[in-house]
Amino acid sequence: MNVIESLRVAMRGLVANKLRSALTMLGMIIGVGAVIALMSVGKGAQATIVGQIQGMGSNLLFVSPGAMQESGVRQGAGTAPTLTFDDAEAIANPDNVPSVVAVAPEMNNMAQVIWQGENTRTRVVGTTPAYEEVRNFHVAQGDFFTDQQVQSQSRVAVFGSFVAQQLFGDADPIDQTVKINNVDFRVVGVMETKGAQAMGNQDDVIFMPITTLQQRLFRQRNAWGQANVSTINVQVADEKLIDTAVQEIGDLLRERHKVNEDDFTVRSQKDTLSAMSTIMDTLTILLGSIAGISLVVGGIGIMNIMLVSVTERTREIGIRKAIGARRRDILMQFLVEAMAVSVTGGAVGIMLGAGLANALSSVSISGQTLRTLVSADSIILAFGVSAAIGLFFGIYPAARAAQLNPIQALRYE
Repeated sequence: MNVIESLRVAMRGLVANKLRSALTMLGMIIGVGAVIALMSVGKGAQATIVGQIQGMGSNLLFVSPGAMQESGVRQGAGTAPTLTFDDAEAIANPDNVPSVVAVAPEMNNMAQVIWQGENTRTRVVGTTPAYEEVRNFHVAQGDFFTDQQVQSQSRVAVFGSFVAQQLFGDADPIDQTVKINNVDFRVVGVMETKGAQAMGNQDDVIFMPITTLQQRLFRQRNAWGQANVSTINVQVADEKLIDTAVQEIGDLLRERHKVNEDDFTVRSQKDTLSAMSTIMDTLTILLGSIAGISLVVGGIGIMNIMLVSVTERTREIGIRKAIGARRRDILMQFLVEAMAVSVTGGAVGIMLGAGLANALSSVSISGQTLRTLVSADSIILAFGVSAAIGLFFGIYPAARAAQLNPIQALRYE
């Protein structure tokens, strides 16, 4: 019953000094609100990026060329022209890699696109019809190019929605003739809208048959005269087979390239998700830590006010001790008061932070709506920290009150 009585006395003291109590709580309210709001931004960004990566397709592997060495200096990954279209066809062969269901090689570069005086510079990707399914990126208008058009090196192109809007505006792009690096192409389709993402604007792109890009636009060859590719996108039959597929692809490419040390890199979608999640978790913790500084400031404010309260109520403490109150009773009273201020401020701060997170979700940055996600763990963390701060910063004032000599306290004016 001592705790209940201390709580009742504490709440009565808070009500009796409304303005002082409100100002004392303000630091905790701002601190908890900031932690909730900023962590919701971090969590929302993480959920957005994870969704974008998963939207690229399921059970994906990305095979990239290795690094090239120049003057004894190793360049970045993907700089060596070690992967070819034939490598992609070999991986797609179920006799070689039975765990794979689809393969889409790609070669990309930047190009200038012109139509009736309008022009833009965009990314051009040469690939195969399997790209649609492997990367979960489908045509919304018209058609994707066919295997026959890949074999015949047809000058056909499928536009991303952003490029189509930039170049054609409200005009129908289907069957229009455009110049890509001064070569005529016929537009056969427009892709669905994916929007700007962490990996860039997925709609600012033009797709064409990979053979057309290799033969008519960018004649890139490796040392053996074979047309190289920049990435081989591989879809695995089941997530459980990803490790098996990585091993099978590695064995196949080492045999084909006749090398002992890998001149290629195989990354899984799971690796990308793990890396991005780690980065975003770190960012979220950083944002929460920055906001948590205001919680410490709020705790100092609580300690300051509690010390003032002890001084103001010195005579009251003396009377209570004179009629039988023990040290732990006085200690409990002031600790409960400090925690009542802190916890009440924390509760109001949670509501403020949730409201602020909701308001931020309507903010648009560069055409992209900011996503926020208020999670239960951030609420529990913020509320728990506010209670702990109330306890920590309330200990010294409470101990000081408990140690007062009752005779000296009764004489205090």
